[in-house]
Amino acid sequence: MAGLRSGSPEAWGALCETYSERLWKYVARLLGSNRDAVADAVQETFLAAARSASKFDPERGTVWAWLTGIAHNQVALHWRKAATRRIDPAEPYFDDSPGGGASPEANLLTEDSVEQVRKILADLPPDYTSYLVAKYNDGLSVDEMVERFGGTVDSVRSRLARARRDFKKRYEAATLSEAGQTD
Repeated sequence: MAGLRSGSPEAWGALCETYSERLWKYVARLLGSNRDAVADAVQETFLAAARSASKFDPERGTVWAWLTGIAHNQVALHWRKAATRRIDPAEPYFDDSPGGGASPEANLLTEDSVEQVRKILADLPPDYTSYLVAKYNDGLSVDEMVERFGGTVDSVRSRLARARRDFKKRYEAATLSEAGQTD
């Protein structure tokens, strides 16, 4: 981080090399398999990180937590633009999506659910999204999450519980809202 603050190209390269693959996967889980959208969000994340490197405070969290917070904001911006322009987030969400032999209606329901989950994750506070993705997508244990994000076992468990409650509340509200619109 000191190298980034001073504008060191080596530090920039090290940051990208260390975090680019993991950041790509994090963003792809929130945006889906639209490679252009993922690439744009990852690129904007690294550019914003370079611009704000002087503001990074290791007392507030790890470099990974800082980067995922920036990425989260980029993903949220993507979904806001998609909603206002009514663009189709299109492209299949996962190449290995469930229901290969399912009916087109079932596949649409699955895609709608996946899109809804992604939108909610993008709308949650960035740390909640990071914790939920780490736990349920990356399969990290609480100890591994402490290592990734910092804090204590108790603080990680507490944040994860709050993140689950917030997600559940938003998902139920979105589900009820959609049910009311279709009736």
